[in-house]
Amino acid sequence: MADCFVTKIELNLKDKLQKDLIDQGFELFTPPHSFFSAKRNGIVICLYKSGKLTVQGKNKNEFISYYLEPEILKDFTYSYPEIGIDFTPRIGIDEAGKGDFFGPLSVGGLYSSQECIKLLMTLGVKDSKSMSDKSIRQIAKEIKKHCKYSVVNIYPNKYNELYKGFLNINSLLAWGHATAIDTLIKQTNCNFVTIDQFAKESYVANAVKKKGITDIKLQQQHKGESDIVIAGASIIARDAFLEGLSKLSSQYQFDFPKGAANKVIGIGKSFVDRFGPEELSNVCKEHFKTRNAVLGLN
Repeated sequence: MADCFVTKIELNLKDKLQKDLIDQGFELFTPPHSFFSAKRNGIVICLYKSGKLTVQGKNKNEFISYYLEPEILKDFTYSYPEIGIDFTPRIGIDEAGKGDFFGPLSVGGLYSSQECIKLLMTLGVKDSKSMSDKSIRQIAKEIKKHCKYSVVNIYPNKYNELYKGFLNINSLLAWGHATAIDTLIKQTNCNFVTIDQFAKESYVANAVKKKGITDIKLQQQHKGESDIVIAGASIIARDAFLEGLSKLSSQYQFDFPKGAANKVIGIGKSFVDRFGPEELSNVCKEHFKTRNAVLGLN
């Protein structure tokens, strides 16, 4: 980001900006050709009589993202240059736990009004895969406090039962997506839904029809987490997965890891030694090849 941020504001916002800066502890000056200049530790701001506004200093990014963009500019292209922000109210859907041997499959749904989208931006929402578990838990808490959401947490015992009926992970995922969509449409009357496409479009479209949902605009996109609402849903889903894994760990007093790599096989074998092979279906996704490795069936 540039050392000096330069933009232009409507002059009818001058008084609000000035009052807000004073309230935030800025010290004001009046240099030539300006309405005022304001200074606080790490930030220097100047509003010129032309309407040009400059912001510079080591702490400018936080000021721009948390105050200037949402309160004055109503534009977020400085903080989010890589994506075109769409403020259309919509429902976003994503899932977590699909590739994890232990724990639930979690689907998260999020309805975002314009105000909720602004909140997501303020919170720094992005694809949950690029965030730490701690950040996910913290941000999910804030999202759930202010926005309407839905969670479909399919724990292993139910997951394995459903999988035997669907015999296809994409059909099971589509059912989870449709369930979350149905809940949020009933809560919000919003019929614009966007999801991260994980298979042929027909999977979710057919699952939604089976729910009796006919009045819907369903948008499926590759790399959907570039949409901030889907990214918010991915955080809701990942938070639900982490919560589900934690509940199983508490129930069994056993530390279940994420993923399905070789490390998981050894831990799975320790679980079987302690609780027996018949208990494995209550904590894992049985159709994973990992299960055969854990039970020595390869």
